[in-house]
Amino acid sequence: MGARNSPYTCGVDAAVDVIGGKWKVLLLWALAEQPRRFGELRRELPKISEKVLSQQLRELEADAIVHREVYAQIPPKVEYSLTDLGTSLNEALSPLGAWGRAHMAHLEATYPQRHPA
Repeated sequence: MGARNSPYTCGVDAAVDVIGGKWKVLLLWALAEQPRRFGELRRELPKISEKVLSQQLRELEADAIVHREVYAQIPPKVEYSLTDLGTSLNEALSPLGAWGRAHMAHLEATYPQRHPA
């Protein structure tokens, strides 16, 4: 069996490449409800910096997960929404969220040991 010409070793590897990092999954969650403007996303995720938010949105847009709509008006208006690919990714993440909710008490109790200061 010859070597594959792919940057990924499996499907999970490919998915993690798209959602890797602290903020992308939270952005997907925020955009699942409705399209949002940059400022709305910033308020939804108060700990994210504007620089990181812009970077993460650009990466999700490059991966065709997020659509950026620019409205020709004054003042300028830009909205972000999930593409069909982004919606399907959010659906795939739903069982992971359910697992997290089911085990949140344990994860919170063990957080200090798993993440020492």
